[in-house]
Amino acid sequence: MCFHQLDITNDVSVYALKVFITKEFGYLDILVNNAAIRIDQGTRGEDISIDTLREMMEANVCGPLAVYQRFIPLLNKSLVGRIVNVSSAMVSLAKMKGASPAYRITKTALNAVTGILADELSGSCVLVNSVHPGHVKTDMGGAGAVREVKDDADTPVWLTLLPDDVPTGGFFSRPKAV
Repeated sequence: MCFHQLDITNDVSVYALKVFITKEFGYLDILVNNAAIRIDQGTRGEDISIDTLREMMEANVCGPLAVYQRFIPLLNKSLVGRIVNVSSAMVSLAKMKGASPAYRITKTALNAVTGILADELSGSCVLVNSVHPGHVKTDMGGAGAVREVKDDADTPVWLTLLPDDVPTGGFFSRPKAV
């Protein structure tokens, strides 16, 4: 197992990781985007600071997109490239509610990035999907969350192990498309 720190909002950090993976392995099989911030809890849409929205867009959308742009060539060198974006059930347009507006906007945008990349990479070996892992006990999910971190990697891992002939561009939740 290999660990390398990454700040997805810092292009130097993203580039350093690409160089490391290129030198060490020459390709990349799996990219799981689990980086996100949620600093707008308890905020209403009419009250959200545009600066807060910009900060969250940078971390939750622009950062992942910058990582993809750097790593797509390495994923294309793999025989089984997989991109999994950790999203949220909070972004279902059919069930959209108020509260945490910047988080909802940014995760909705991340799902759009998932669909765009899935379409653009169709015909390659790279599958791109989003996942709602559940309400997990993390700093973001809080102590009131219902799932433990160790119990909730099953769906993202399942998505990284999908065979080549399955759909891409989906939004999955434990392990069904939603």
